[in-house]
Amino acid sequence: MLQWFKKKTAKDKKLLTDDEKPQLTDAEKTALLEKIKEEEALMLQQQQSDKEKALSYEKIGLCYAELDDSDEAIVSLEKSLETKLSMGDGYKKLMSLYNVKRAQAARSKDNDAIDYYMAKMDEMRNIAKKLTLSK
Repeated sequence: MLQWFKKKTAKDKKLLTDDEKPQLTDAEKTALLEKIKEEEALMLQQQQSDKEKALSYEKIGLCYAELDDSDEAIVSLEKSLETKLSMGDGYKKLMSLYNVKRAQAARSKDNDAIDYYMAKMDEMRNIAKKLTLSK
């Protein structure tokens, strides 16, 4: 019971560093790149509804996020939300990416970037409110 009041040490808070995060194999990276190409080809060759187009952008963005290409992931996930608002996996991943970018900006003491990503996160919260209230 006295453990509740004990100050946590760095060992207790252990966060994953870049070295400890699971790394993708070359085969997995190739498979993700193929998946991205397939989705892009699918979008080009047929007329898709807004919902299908948003889903394709979301899949592409999630693949880029898995490949640790956060800038490309953000672009694709933003296009997905521009096309059709939703609160699926793409929304959650985009919010997570914005938070990571904000944290990086805070570590480098870049106030403009901090403000930019805080504004983006506010936009995301407004999307969540809008979608929740419209149901």
